[in-house]
Amino acid sequence: MELDFTQPAAQDEAYDPEVARKCFESFGKTENMAEMESFFLEGQSSEKMYLLVEGEVSLLRNKKTLDIVKPGEIFGEMAVITQQPRTATAMARKFCQALVLDAKQFQQAIQATPEFALMLMNIVNHRLRLTLALMKQTASLPSTDDRDEFTVFDKRMTEELVAAFRSRPPQAFPASRMIMKEGDAGKNMYILIRGKVTVSIQGNIVERVGPGGVFGEMALVDQGTRAASATAATDCQLLTITRPDFLDLVKNKPGFAVSLLKAIAERLRNMTMQKK
Repeated sequence: MELDFTQPAAQDEAYDPEVARKCFESFGKTENMAEMESFFLEGQSSEKMYLLVEGEVSLLRNKKTLDIVKPGEIFGEMAVITQQPRTATAMARKFCQALVLDAKQFQQAIQATPEFALMLMNIVNHRLRLTLALMKQTASLPSTDDRDEFTVFDKRMTEELVAAFRSRPPQAFPASRMIMKEGDAGKNMYILIRGKVTVSIQGNIVERVGPGGVFGEMALVDQGTRAASATAATDCQLLTITRPDFLDLVKNKPGFAVSLLKAIAERLRNMTMQKK
């Protein structure tokens, strides 16, 4: 992968090479690269992700090798997910053949194969947990500006989600009420409809959530414990999403899956950049 996560996707327990190959073969195309030719360059804007079929690829940052991609592994996916510039260079160590998806084909793949989106969420989520664990050990948790508010869904998507759960309307939470606690089992994720919420780790505020923002999704993705606490900063309204709801939305609303995957990836990217 092309983040500062030096192990390619295929080495993650959540990675299923058969699911990945099915998506790339169904919607992508083949590209060949000669030895020492670059798939992409650090800092470059690009909307392509790759599954290596043959050869080996070096992932480099500042001309330093981060890792070697082997056949069956995905790389370059974060630029497609986050739509941000490349954080590394990918160079063919020898002749390479790869299957390629662009941003449009990626969305088609997720729509046709929802488990592909869930698989990528698990991979990024796992690396986010590892990053947070390292930050806790080194007392380097990120801080957040009072003006920064994390949002995921636009107004239209938020309204669609509220409408989809008419039988379970948003709940009201008064200011200062704790919504979830770090270390607890996570049974729900939350979408903020109105108000503001602060997210904290070990008492440090790491994120401020505004309308359209989500929190608590990590525990639903991997069914682990809460990575953070969340408190209502103002009176607010929250739409509660259960694990069955979550799986159904990933399967039937590709826009939901893409937006949530992007949000998790951006959290990881932001924390990784602060860690350096």
